[in-house]
Amino acid sequence: MNLEILLPFQILFNKADVSRIVAETGEGSFGLLPHRLDCAAALVPGILVYETESEGEVFLAVDQGVLVKTGQDVLVSVRRALRGTDLAQLREAVEKEFLTLDEHEQAVRSVMTKLETGFLHRLAMFQHE
Repeated sequence: MNLEILLPFQILFNKADVSRIVAETGEGSFGLLPHRLDCAAALVPGILVYETESEGEVFLAVDQGVLVKTGQDVLVSVRRALRGTDLAQLREAVEKEFLTLDEHEQAVRSVMTKLETGFLHRLAMFQHE
């Protein structure tokens, strides 16, 4: 399989000859082999594992995102990703960086929620007139 990891502003890497991939979704971990049917999955923050003959198992800490498999191509689009060899260090990175929102991001989400709520309220009032 061909694995491509995309971040919002760059392509992290593109690997060919990937023999298997294991990713985490809200329902648990699942694996991809080269002949699996095409699929799409919403990823949660966690560890993504892929294996190649030359590198063996490689671990990536990934933030939430999407995985899409079409034919031999697997595209993973995530907000953030870290590559590493120490699984414990990557798990800690997921817990510290990906699962906790910083104060700025929380404030932005709060403002966006208020804007969306206000917009929907005004739209509902407009439709009743």
